[in-house]
Amino acid sequence: MDKVERLITIIMILLKKDIVPSSEFAQLFGVSKRTILRDMEALSLAHIPIYATPGVQGGYGIMEEYKMDKRLLSSSDLENILAALGGLGQILISEDVAMTLRKIEAMVSPIAPKGSVQLSFYDWEGRAELAGALKTCQEAIAGSWLLSFGYTDRSGTPTTRTVEPYQLHFSESSWYLKGFCLERMGARMFKLSRMEQLERKEQTFSPRADMLNQARETEVPPQLTEVKALISPGIKDQFVERYGRKSIEAYNAEQLLATFYIPQHPIGYQFLAGFGTHLEIMEPKAYREEFRKYLLEMMSRYA
Repeated sequence: MDKVERLITIIMILLKKDIVPSSEFAQLFGVSKRTILRDMEALSLAHIPIYATPGVQGGYGIMEEYKMDKRLLSSSDLENILAALGGLGQILISEDVAMTLRKIEAMVSPIAPKGSVQLSFYDWEGRAELAGALKTCQEAIAGSWLLSFGYTDRSGTPTTRTVEPYQLHFSESSWYLKGFCLERMGARMFKLSRMEQLERKEQTFSPRADMLNQARETEVPPQLTEVKALISPGIKDQFVERYGRKSIEAYNAEQLLATFYIPQHPIGYQFLAGFGTHLEIMEPKAYREEFRKYLLEMMSRYA
């Protein structure tokens, strides 16, 4: 952390707390107490009304008249943000996220209850390997640099692409890059795990207005088909989490009837196949038949 960012963080902490010992600042930033003293002197020279209190309970504070309304974000609000970012940090793989967490942790009142909310994500090894690709994409987006990479599509066809990057998108459990492909001369979405030899080019580009607008728009949902399926009570919770309780109704003593919307292509079939014998598609007949063909093709690999 550079000095300017450290000074900004100190101001944020002092706006939230009354008195903060120099030792607490030193431990937070990994610097000496003397460095903290120089930081306070720098803030005073910048006309920030910092004051010091002596004694065992002493430390640094900021004049009450200078402070904003502390209730703008309560300790509970900050803890909720901290819990959310704490869990998502395992997905985002970003130094900036880690820094934000440390800032918010410093702002949360020390007397507030801790650990009321916790999020956990499985730490997939492959996710850590994407850290370099994510950083390269973020830098290219920020600086409007072209990206080049080898790409293998869903059918296994390899291509070489040069792309104007506009946005990183996380969906379900995968990262995607939205960009303008110069080979195809059109907007495309690329899955990061299908990229190889990702490289940031020295050439920059002028962002296209239509692409910037697309990046700001809400993701357009894929075309979905209404499906009715009999499911075992053991997987009811998974359908409730994804489709809501209204999607489930009683059917008989051993099964429930689930009504939900899902794509009618291999991505949808793959999701449903994961439930094994705990699910049977009933309607529509066309979807049931296509899903049956998908299962037969899968079984043929083990014939």
